[in-house]
Amino acid sequence: MASSVWLRRAAVLSRALNWISTPKPVLSCISNNGLVFQTASYNPKPLRLSLREPYIPDKESESTPEWQKTARYDRKLYGRYGSASGIDPASLWPTPEELDKIIAEENEWYPTLEVMRQNIAAREKEETEKRLAKEKLITANMAKMPKMIADWRREKREAKVKLKEEKARRSKLLAEARERFGYNVDPRSPKFLEMVAEIEKEEKKKKKLLKRRQREEQATVLVTPPSASS
Repeated sequence: MASSVWLRRAAVLSRALNWISTPKPVLSCISNNGLVFQTASYNPKPLRLSLREPYIPDKESESTPEWQKTARYDRKLYGRYGSASGIDPASLWPTPEELDKIIAEENEWYPTLEVMRQNIAAREKEETEKRLAKEKLITANMAKMPKMIADWRREKREAKVKLKEEKARRSKLLAEARERFGYNVDPRSPKFLEMVAEIEKEEKKKKKLLKRRQREEQATVLVTPPSASS
């Protein structure tokens, strides 16, 4: 049975090779204008196929391409022809360095199911911790909100009072400068600035004297003994 199939395949292949190698005649045709066109046929060289022996490249030959001298091509030959390729199967096994690299790549890109489950659990735990921390921060800020609002309102009132006091002080200084110089003085003029510096110096001196007097009065109260009871 197998021999008959082999013979039929060989016959078909032989007829195909004979048809390819047979020279084709030159075809001629005459057009309506009387011109003659000739079409030359192509006679390819017959294919020389070896159906009995596999093609094994010679690695020692310089004409052999470099890609046919690689271990990858050896694996391909052994997978196609088996022991007929003349390749030692032990030489096709990866080296320890290549094996370590393959294992590392598999561990990185193709983790086991247990590792994937652990990674998912760790990621979910991290996301839960971030969410709880954010909720805790929001709760703490909400608890501080009444105090923050009260502080903001107090600072706003103090700034308003301070601005009012600054305006009153400025008006008072301008009035005093007008009384001293007899005309309205520009607040940016050296005379006005010199007067302000002098007034501030006098105020600091008065504050010092007031603090000293208060300390002296407190010291007098502490030293004076209480009156004897009758």
